[in-house]
Amino acid sequence: MSKLQNRRNVLKGIMGGTAVTVGLPFLDAFLNTNGTALAQSGAALPTVFGTWLQYLGFNPGRWIPDRVGKGYNHNIELKVFDPFKERMNVVSGANYFLDGRPVETHRTGAQIASLGGIPTGRDSGPSVDSIIADSIGTRTRFRSLEVSLMGDRRSYSKRAGAAVNPSEPSPDALYKRIFGPEFQDPNAGEFTPDAKVVAKRSVLSAVSDQRHAIMAQLGASDRARLDEYFSSVRQIENQLAMKLEKPAPLPACHVPGAKQEVQPGEEVAQVSTNTKLFADLLANAVACGQTRVFNVFMDAQGARKPGSTNGWHGYTHEEPIDEKLGYQKEVTWFILWANQVCADFLTTLQTQKEGAGSVLDRTLILWQTDHGYARTHTMDNLPVMTIGNAGGRFKTGMHIPFAGDPATRMGLTVMQGFGVSMSAWGSLSNQTQKPVTEILA
Repeated sequence: MSKLQNRRNVLKGIMGGTAVTVGLPFLDAFLNTNGTALAQSGAALPTVFGTWLQYLGFNPGRWIPDRVGKGYNHNIELKVFDPFKERMNVVSGANYFLDGRPVETHRTGAQIASLGGIPTGRDSGPSVDSIIADSIGTRTRFRSLEVSLMGDRRSYSKRAGAAVNPSEPSPDALYKRIFGPEFQDPNAGEFTPDAKVVAKRSVLSAVSDQRHAIMAQLGASDRARLDEYFSSVRQIENQLAMKLEKPAPLPACHVPGAKQEVQPGEEVAQVSTNTKLFADLLANAVACGQTRVFNVFMDAQGARKPGSTNGWHGYTHEEPIDEKLGYQKEVTWFILWANQVCADFLTTLQTQKEGAGSVLDRTLILWQTDHGYARTHTMDNLPVMTIGNAGGRFKTGMHIPFAGDPATRMGLTVMQGFGVSMSAWGSLSNQTQKPVTEILA
């Protein structure tokens, strides 16, 4: 075995009188001849799942590809994604079904996209990302990471019940959360478990040991609630247990410098700048084995140009359709801007190199929206996209017409592709047992 293939190989030196170490990226020497697995263990690079929820849809007739199947061409509003076309799938004709419920504009569609249906009260089933995280995210420090591009903490990522995984609106705060004092460099030569973690884990274990005695004294309803609670306790115990083990070396991991964010907010320059910072942080979090699931929430209703008080959402209802162009000019500017923001995010994942590949090569992102056409709040002919193939688990490069099928078909498909044992997903008319088999590898 060559010296370079030693998984603990790092660059060492002195800076300002202090010893420093820098982990090497995934060089070809660390990987197999195809660049898809670690040379030492033969283990495949782990897959990654992400969601991108972007409000306000597109303009009818300006985004649907020119043909069905492979070899399609992007329409004008998706042209910015041309560099990723062979890694994408575009779905047209998808629907959200209300089942007699009133539509809560810019919320109901997002609920169906994320949860598979409209919740009754506060409680619901888990979101698609949480279901996948239960399959692939149990051995990482963060089961998932959520970010909001518009300066708030809202999120559609949630566990079963009423618990929401709040978004982080600040790149600086996300940096401190991921790479702050609790971060354990997987490439560090020495490892000392935190004594406080040891103590916390022993306390939780003691609580868990009493579970059966407590459960025996309760009624069915309380037992169900306590069972959910103890399931959360077990999840915390597993997370703490990982902090007692030396992380497996990850040569592509390096700690990025602290991020100089602009104030989180809704002005387009703020959003564009901070999204690039979020992308870099999430790419490094994945490369450092901190998470395998992330969620990006872009509720751009309030997005506005510098010096303007009118936002994207206001334009969708107030701006007349240009008679020559056939669409709303300002609204279309925002659509193209938001898609550029997403494309820049993808470029950052592609730039995070791992051997001959990149973080994007082992990732699949599910892109969804709240309405098909924001001007009239339509819930049909919705665009849905996937970007990436999760290390070969999905086929790409296709335009797939749903012809009125529920949008939840794509949620079921990605769950099955990530190994979730689920034959149906969604509620009432949004339930489907029909995965998009043509994109499952």
